[in-house]
Amino acid sequence: LCVYCFTESSAVTPVFVKKGEDVLLNVTIADDPEEDPVFWRFNKTVNLVRFLPGREPKVSDEYSLRIELLEKYSVKLKNLEEADSGVYTAVVSGDTDKQITGYKITVQDPVSPVNLSVDSVSSSSDWCNLTVSCRAQDSHINSTFRCLNHTCSQEGGERPQVTPSDVDLHVYLSTGSIICNHSNQVSWTKDIKIIKHFCPRHAGPESVSAGISVCLLNTAVFSISLIITWVQTM
Repeated sequence: LCVYCFTESSAVTPVFVKKGEDVLLNVTIADDPEEDPVFWRFNKTVNLVRFLPGREPKVSDEYSLRIELLEKYSVKLKNLEEADSGVYTAVVSGDTDKQITGYKITVQDPVSPVNLSVDSVSSSSDWCNLTVSCRAQDSHINSTFRCLNHTCSQEGGERPQVTPSDVDLHVYLSTGSIICNHSNQVSWTKDIKIIKHFCPRHAGPESVSAGISVCLLNTAVFSISLIITWVQTM
């Protein structure tokens, strides 16, 4: 017969947090331990909170202004910095320590803005080529796009860049636009160039549709004018 019931787990859940924001460290235990304390620990050595049976929880002095006690053994850690990245575990401490939940927290800065520029444009009556550069704070990427018969495609250029800090810089084509996306696990930013602004004769189907719409509108106006003229004649 167990004194308390819980699911023991050595696994940790990865969580990404934007610098300056808070994170919830949640614990689920079916029944409270009656005799053994529960600890929240950082990187297995630093005690953040101690839950002692029959006593008020004790928050470490170092974290007293940053930890909010929630229901049961769950806590909220506030205003995270990069130094807070690491493994947080909830442990029932008896004859042996038994981990009941864990989180691998990674704190990231928001990504820097990007600038997408068109470096060169070359064209003929049939095609149009664009070479673009996308620049972020610490990296850049180039790519080439070709439009032929109102269909544009990405011809070549550098592969998307992923830095050691898991920041991704990516240039791609989407619905008549060239997009540069700069992102990580907690934020993203982008810059966009409209292809028809640089290749007006070779843009994608959306510009053709716009032309058709204008044409249909002119036809409708002309038809209404004919009807009005015919009525006046009658």
